[in-house]
Amino acid sequence: MKQNNWFDPFYIQSQLSEEELRIQKNVAEFCNKELRPSVSEMSRKNKFNIDLYPKFGALGVLGQTVKSHGGSGTSNLAYGLVAYEFEKIDSSYRSSISVQSSLVIHPINEFGTENQKNKYLPELISGRKIGCFGLTESEAGSDPSSMKTTFKEVNDGYIISGSKNWITNAPIADVFIIWALEENKDHKSIKGFILEKNFKGLKTSHIENKTSLKISPTGQIILDNVLVPKDSLLENANGWKSVFSCLNKARFGISWGVLGAATECWMISKEYVENRIMFKKPLASNQLIQKKLSEMQIEINLGLASCLLSAKALDDGKEIINAISILKKNNCQKALDICRDSRDMLGANGLLDEYHIMRHLVNLETVKTYEGAEDIHSLILGKNQTGISSF
Repeated sequence: MKQNNWFDPFYIQSQLSEEELRIQKNVAEFCNKELRPSVSEMSRKNKFNIDLYPKFGALGVLGQTVKSHGGSGTSNLAYGLVAYEFEKIDSSYRSSISVQSSLVIHPINEFGTENQKNKYLPELISGRKIGCFGLTESEAGSDPSSMKTTFKEVNDGYIISGSKNWITNAPIADVFIIWALEENKDHKSIKGFILEKNFKGLKTSHIENKTSLKISPTGQIILDNVLVPKDSLLENANGWKSVFSCLNKARFGISWGVLGAATECWMISKEYVENRIMFKKPLASNQLIQKKLSEMQIEINLGLASCLLSAKALDDGKEIINAISILKKNNCQKALDICRDSRDMLGANGLLDEYHIMRHLVNLETVKTYEGAEDIHSLILGKNQTGISSF
């Protein structure tokens, strides 16, 4: 009898290495044991347990592609699989490892000095320290070049002034990657700095009353004439190119992660309609229900197949900036559509947090927006096609 491989029709699992399969299995088990049992309660309470970070470190998922300073040295494909498994539980948890890995550990590893790497990477990769990435501002989201945060060089270092908003991990961070424009210079003169929470003039606040990513600690960073030493500068960063290398690494993980949330909603709704009896027969016998299930299956598996190809290209050393914009734009929207259809299939029960769907749905409304909203990625792709910038 032929196997009915409906869950993995493109045989993605068979294209993973033994190490990648082991990593995915271990991470799935960790997430189901450590995160799933309390996820609804943590969301209701707007609470993140910072004691999880050393556990993330022990699991090997912080800075996992780094080959030194305690990093696991895995493939980028394995990083994508980790994001996929974490976001099955909640986008906040995938964000927590994504920020630490792609936006804090990555710039230090790629652009930092040896002294900076030795000082910060072991602490961040182990989860003993928590980091955040300060780029977005209240009036500089989709257009980061309009940021107001500036730096000026002085005899004993640099003075940084300004503020950052909607920063994941800001309220709990020990290490801050801050991007600022040189005072009285054009927007191309951006530089990155490593700051610490005890620096005088650096303060953070917690954004309250969020209805999305409620587990994620999100806040503001206030930089009131903060004096940072000269060795805080990321000396090897190359302006905006370096900024976007960080963002693209995060976008890669997001593209995998949202499919984890979509898969979770697909499986919840599939089980529900198979067991929900209506008019003396399972709801799954309805043609419209089967149509929705098939569309979920199609979009998730097309998304995963595209992520797999992109990950393998990245691991082969190829440039995938266009693929990343395609995946970030498409997968976020498809995942959101799947969550909405799942909620609809459960009727009023879809509104209950015990079914998890509404939490995933509102989370994905945010994930769709950050690291470049879909229209921004359309413009990036249009510019790369034509060579003409429209923004």
